[in-house]
Amino acid sequence: MSLRKNRIYLDKKAKAVQMAKKVTGKKPMTMITDGLPAYNDAYKKEFRTLRKPRTQHIRHIKLKGDMNNNKMERLNGEIRQREKTMRGLKRKDTPILKGYQIYHNYIREHEGLDGKTPAEACGIKIEGKNKWKTLIQNASL
Repeated sequence: MSLRKNRIYLDKKAKAVQMAKKVTGKKPMTMITDGLPAYNDAYKKEFRTLRKPRTQHIRHIKLKGDMNNNKMERLNGEIRQREKTMRGLKRKDTPILKGYQIYHNYIREHEGLDGKTPAEACGIKIEGKNKWKTLIQNASL
């Protein structure tokens, strides 16, 4: 990879880390990333300190290992696939992402949860044939 491309990649990752820090309003206890060197550089720039508590950077993520980010990669892949058919998200405050979050947590069944939704796994049951309709009706109460 050329030095210029590497610099652009680092800048994008650093901005993502800065945005995450700004959105949460606090420093994370743990930052989990894949092995991309740009993430480690961004971590050093944003969170590295000698003062405690320190943010732990876990960066040895792989599909088969003691830690993995399969769930996040799967969700990112689903969102990217949806975004592709929409030709991008037009606004930062788009309701599409919130709708996708609702779909993912309350409607879509997950193989890893034995065919349950995350909501069902937590004891939240959505009644009726049309779960979207039920959720919208309950939201308007």
